[in-house]
Parts: sequence; structure tokens; C-alpha cells
Amino acid sequence: MVIYGVSFDVIGKQPIVLLKTVEGNRFLPIWIGHPEAAAILIKLQGTKLPRPMTHDLLTSIIGSFEADVARITVTELKESTFYATLTLNKDGNEIEIDSRPSDALALAVRTEAPIFASTALVDENAIEFEREVDDTEEIVESFRDFLESVSPEDFATAEGTPDDVAFAVDQEVDEEDDEEDDADEEDDLDTDDDEDDEEDEGPGHN
Repeated sequence: MVIYGVSFDVIGKQPIVLLKTVEGNRFLPIWIGHPEAAAILIKLQGTKLPRPMTHDLLTSIIGSFEADVARITVTELKESTFYATLTLNKDGNEIEIDSRPSDALALAVRTEAPIFASTALVDENAIEFEREVDDTEEIVESFRDFLESVSPEDFATAEGTPDDVAFAVDQEVDEEDDEEDDADEEDDLDTDDDEDDEEDEGPGHN
């Protein structure tokens, strides 16, 4: 498959990368995150940046270990989540790594690695046109039935990075700690008030 383009779902307010079969006019739209969409578009448009982005860094790391990206494969759609594998070639041995499709595609455009999708995934989820299509919005519009049956928020959750998840957990922990601190402060204030009341109720002086 090839990356046909990156569009935007106005309903879910989220980017969609459009994969197209090499032969025929079958398209597979995949929701991705905004940073990953930017990473793909920057490379496709040939934009030069002063410093490497995350996927540029990962590409350099793979190369420094004398490995290369053999291919990326979008394998399945399960419970509103797209899955992919990143296949590395190291010393003649292939290593398969679980990956989000967006990250795998961002690496593919940087390494010119071939892009594949499982036959079952394409047969079940791709849309097909009998003619050539020049408008990405037309493809997304034709995919609207699928958009209506699956919540784009599900893909946003699936595309969340481990750092995003860790940050969310840290926020929850911080909020719980703040609540406990507030409760402790209230207890301290109650104790101080009780001690003041006891002093006021003490025996009078002659």
C-alpha cells in the first residue's frame, strides 16, 4: 500500500491517514494523532527542520545499530483499535515489533520501507471506487458509515502514547494527594479549634 494523503475528520476533529492499494482504488482510512500526522506530513512535503523529531531520532537509532526497516504492516482492527507491526532487518534476521500504525507509517516515510496491510483487514474495512479519486475528502465522506459506527474518541485513546497515559496517571495521583492533604489540613484545623475550646472552658482565676 501507499500513503495516499492525510485528511481531517471534521466530526471527530482528528487526522486520518489514507492508505491506498497499489493496484486498484481501495482505500483504508486510519485515525491518527495530531503529532503523528504532522510527522508524516513534514516528511511527505519535504520540510526541513533544524532539529530531529522523535521519528527522525528513532530512525537514526535503528541505523546506528546497523538495522533497517524491512516493512511495516497494518495487521488488524480490533475493538476500534488499529494494530501494526514494525519489521526490522538485523544481520539477516527479521525482528517484529508491535507498533501503532501512525508511528510505523511515520518511520516508513523516513526509511522508504514498504507498507502492507493484511488481506482480511482490507477486505473487511477498505472502501473501493470504480474510478480514480483525486479528492481525499470524497474518500472520507464515503467512509462516513464506518465513522458513524465507531467513535473517533476510541482511536484517540488507542493512539495515546505511554507518556500520555503516565501523565494522566500522575495527574490522578496528584489529585488524590491534594485531596488527602486538604483532608489532613481540615483535621488539623479541627484539632486546633478543639484545643482552643478546652482552654476557654478551663477554671476561672480568682
